[in-house]
Amino acid sequence: MNVIRFSDLCAAGRVKGQRVFIRADLNVPQDDAGHITEDTRIRASVPCIQMALDAGAAVMVTSHLGRPTEGDFKPEDSLAPVGKRLGELLGRDVKLVSHWVDGVQVAPGQVVLLENCRVNPGEKKNAPELAKKLAALCDIFVHDAFGTAHRAEGTTYGIAQYAPIACAGPLLAAEIDAISKALANPKRPLAAIVAGSKVSTKLTILKSLAANVDQLIVGGGIANTFMLAAGLKIGKSLAEPDLLDEAKAVIALMKARGAEVPIPTDVVCAKTFAADAPATVKAATDVADDDMILDIGPQTAARLAAQLKAAGTIVWNGPVGVFEFAAFENGTRTIAHAIAESSAFSIAGGGDTLAAIAKYGIEQQVGYISTGGGAFLEVLEGKTLPAFEILTQRATH
Repeated sequence: MNVIRFSDLCAAGRVKGQRVFIRADLNVPQDDAGHITEDTRIRASVPCIQMALDAGAAVMVTSHLGRPTEGDFKPEDSLAPVGKRLGELLGRDVKLVSHWVDGVQVAPGQVVLLENCRVNPGEKKNAPELAKKLAALCDIFVHDAFGTAHRAEGTTYGIAQYAPIACAGPLLAAEIDAISKALANPKRPLAAIVAGSKVSTKLTILKSLAANVDQLIVGGGIANTFMLAAGLKIGKSLAEPDLLDEAKAVIALMKARGAEVPIPTDVVCAKTFAADAPATVKAATDVADDDMILDIGPQTAARLAAQLKAAGTIVWNGPVGVFEFAAFENGTRTIAHAIAESSAFSIAGGGDTLAAIAKYGIEQQVGYISTGGGAFLEVLEGKTLPAFEILTQRATH
């Protein structure tokens, strides 16, 4: 994917004295008192901002926070807590600027935080008049918010159309590189783990990956639907019987390419969905009518782990069982450790996946952890993200 990289502009000395507008993702969780409870996204935004300051730019940074109403700013919509934390991380005062669309005062070597961009009328719909005003604020637009890359909004797309230069910041560039490595030019065999409660929410992903991967490992409620499609009984487990034809089509698509969807041979069942429910390991052919399948069995987990350790590339989205419950976490834990021990390049994304990675302490062993939930899923669906599309256009024109 051919995009202009902000790091290259800095290295070439093209940033000194320029007005640089950075679209970051500073949408962090807060408690009822407005205190930030988790600051990963703020910390992740610092390298780009520091890069711009070191290069001698006049730096403007903005982000959305929460779901504000356009044109109706409320105190809880404010980026003030973010600005305070950002200042601590940068070791300098970060001024928060409101009503900034018509002009911003910032000198080279300074950084200002522009108040919640989603409050600006026209932001969500990418209104051309807003986009042109945003573009007039800067000499260089830097997109560094992968979590918003699947949205065509004023600060993610419109500004990139009209700014003199539009480029990818280090975070976005890293996502582009990781996605290209995993999906565009993967080292084979390419294994994908797609898990979750419903086939319907991941159906386009399953179909897209089925045309490209060597192993398509399904887990969670999705695996139950595939077990039904393979002729197995699943008791009262969560599944979508009306999507059996779709599941069969994915299995057939894989088989036609000499690839496979491994169906569990053993499972962990319980009579109720509860943390303290007694867990029973059963052969996949022995599931009773009143059983709920809450995890893959140890035999299946070991087989999948061996496949993952032999893979060249692994894409992971979703835990394979109810890993929050100790009795039903073995499958996800086994898969996580197999990915950690594999020499494959691995890319993982999605909220539950990140929670599993954190739980099993394998952050350092995963090749790339994607922070963009919806954006990551749309990439897996084979869609071209709006941010990638416009940045590619601007790199060639």
